[in-house]
Amino acid sequence: MPISWNEIRARAAQFAQDWAGQGYEKGDTHTFYNEFFHVFGRRRREVAVYEKKVNKLSGNRGLDPLRK
Repeated sequence: MPISWNEIRARAAQFAQDWAGQGYEKGDTHTFYNEFFHVFGRRRREVAVYEKKVNKLSGNRGLDPLRK
């Protein structure tokens, strides 16, 4: 069952408060995205994968940090 706009607003406000001033981007990436998708009532695995291997334009391989 989809969550209401009021629930999304409440979750978004809590998310913003929880993450205000956080500064360790690399170490908190997975937690950040998991909690971000929770704001909308979704699990991250339903939406995207972490660090998918991709081909760069240069021909080298790399990682896309978050990809559908």
